[in-house]
Amino acid sequence: MLNTANILTLSRIAAIPLVVACFWLDRGWSQWLSMGLFVAAAITDYFDGYIARRYHQISRLGRFLDPIADKLLVAAALLMLVDRGPLTGIHVLAALIILAREILVSGLREFLAELRVGLPVSQLAKWKTAVQMVAIALLLVGDAASPLVTTLGLWAIWIAAGLTLITGYDYLRTGLRHMAEDTTPGAAE
Repeated sequence: MLNTANILTLSRIAAIPLVVACFWLDRGWSQWLSMGLFVAAAITDYFDGYIARRYHQISRLGRFLDPIADKLLVAAALLMLVDRGPLTGIHVLAALIILAREILVSGLREFLAELRVGLPVSQLAKWKTAVQMVAIALLLVGDAASPLVTTLGLWAIWIAAGLTLITGYDYLRTGLRHMAEDTTPGAAE
């Protein structure tokens, strides 16, 4: 059964094709629309978690969909910004760092879940997410607002990439500790 938190999460997923579609519309107002849709979707990430905790609406569906919705939204925006936007040249590396960390953390969470070990979100990871969302929003609107906005977005995406490396390393270190505890003889993949 869907609750309010799950509906917000699903709305974030539903916004993704709309954010992407804006890249094929005329520049200018479509960049503002893309940014507005992205920001609205990003805000639902905060509210779905808040509502789930506050009103005891935490569900298996929500625990499954929430991280997927986040990663799909970020990945879709970054890929479009690489394909059609300001993430070119060396700036592609920032997007790659962010995407690689998202895949790494997803894999670690899956691995640790099999061991019944949680991987809680750190406060620094929350800051990373906030900086990343602001950076992507700035890059989506970019030159439709001002060339300065694009420059600020590029600086912010690199700050997010730096925070991504730090938090990714922290998560990896936690995962490696649990992998080192594996004493099953002959266990191999």
